[in-house]
Amino acid sequence: MKRSTALAAVLSGTFAASAAWAENVTIEVGYPYSALFDVTFERIMPLFKEAHPDIDVKFRATYDNYEDGTNTILRESVADKLPDITFQGLNRQAILVEKGIARSLEPFIAREADFSKDGYHEAMLDLGTFGGEVHGLPFAVSLPVGYYNMDALRKAGITEPPKTWDEVVENCGKLRDAGYKNPLFWGWNITGNWFFQALLWSQGTPILKDGKVNFDGPEGLRALETMKKLFRGCKMLNLAIGDAGKPFAAGEVAMHFWSTSAVGAIERAKGDFELRTSEYPGMGEPPRGLPAGGNSGMLVSTSDDPKQVEAAWKFLKFCTSGVGAAAVAETTGYMPPNKAANELLADFYANNPNKHTAVRQAGLLRDWIAYPGDNGLAITQVIYDHIESIVTGDSDDMAALQEEMVEEVSSMLP
Repeated sequence: MKRSTALAAVLSGTFAASAAWAENVTIEVGYPYSALFDVTFERIMPLFKEAHPDIDVKFRATYDNYEDGTNTILRESVADKLPDITFQGLNRQAILVEKGIARSLEPFIAREADFSKDGYHEAMLDLGTFGGEVHGLPFAVSLPVGYYNMDALRKAGITEPPKTWDEVVENCGKLRDAGYKNPLFWGWNITGNWFFQALLWSQGTPILKDGKVNFDGPEGLRALETMKKLFRGCKMLNLAIGDAGKPFAAGEVAMHFWSTSAVGAIERAKGDFELRTSEYPGMGEPPRGLPAGGNSGMLVSTSDDPKQVEAAWKFLKFCTSGVGAAAVAETTGYMPPNKAANELLADFYANNPNKHTAVRQAGLLRDWIAYPGDNGLAITQVIYDHIESIVTGDSDDMAALQEEMVEEVSSMLP
C-alpha cells in the first residue's frame, strides 16, 4: 500500500469534507515516500485543521520516489489533472519551473507582512529560487550520514564511528572476522545519483559545471574508485532500495550509509541494539561539501477559483513554517529548513542526538544538481546503471567506466 492504514483512516474520517463544513474549500496534495512522510502528515494535519477549519485536504497516492513524483506531475500536466500542491525533490524543481507547471510564489510572498520573520531565511529559500523568483518552499532537507550498530562495532573491537572511507573498509574486515557476513550497505541507489554527487562534493566538485559533465577528471575517477573499494572490500550485497535498511534494522548489517531522513523510520524499526548516527566519512579528510537532499512544496494548481488557490498557499506556508518544519524533524530525521523551528527543537535535539547529526553538518550544504533538458531523468538512470555495474562486479576498470559514462551523459545533455 502506498499510504499507511493510519493516515488513510485520518483522511477518510476526521479531515474529509462534511456537511458541517459545506462552505469548505478542498485542495489536493501529492507527496513522496509514504514510509517517511505518512507519520509527518499525521502530525501536521490536526494542527493545520485547527488553524484552518475551512480547508479540507485530500492526499493523492504517494509517489514512490522523486523521479516518480516528477514523472507523475509531468503526466498530470498533459492530462490537465494536476493537484494543487506537490512535494518534489530539490533536484527536480527546475524542470517544473522550465515547463511552466510550478507557479511563482512571489505574488503570495509579497502579500505576507512578515514572511522573512516567519523563519524563511535566504539560504533555504535559495534552494527553491529560479530566475530570481521563489517557486518552491523547502519542506525537508537532508544530508547523508552514517548509521552504526554500536553493539556490533564494539564486538569487533571498534569503539568510534569511522571518519574516512578507508577506515570503513578496515572496519568491514574486523566485522567479518567477528561474524558479520554483510557488514555494510552504502546507499549508491538513493534517488538522483545522490551518493555519487556526495563523493564528488566531498572533494569540492559538482557533478556538472556550466551545463557540462564535470566528473571527467581525477575527482570523478577517485569517486568511482572509492565506490569499488567499498563494494569489493566490504563484499556488499546489491540490495533493492526498499530492502536496504531492513538488514541494518534487524542487526545483521553493522554500518549503514543513507540519508538522515530515515532516522525516525530506523529508530521505530530497529532491534535491541544501540543506534548511533555520525557525520558522513570523508576521502582522507572531512568532506568539503555534501549535496542537500530533500524536497520542496510547489504550487501547481490550475484552479481558476481564487479561494482554492489561496487555500493551497495557506497549506504550503503552514507545512513549511516553524511548526511544520518541527514536525518534519521530530518524525523523520530531516533538518528543519525553517529557522523558526530551531527554537522549538532545542530540547528535542538534546534528547534525540541521532537526529541532530545533519544539523551539525549544515555548513556543508551544496546543490543537489539536476541534469538539464528533456533527458534529465534518463541521465539519472544511465548513471544508476553504470554504478550498479560496479556493485555487481560487471565493471572492474574504473577509468574505462568513467570514459563510457562521460561519453554517454555528454551526448544526452542539451
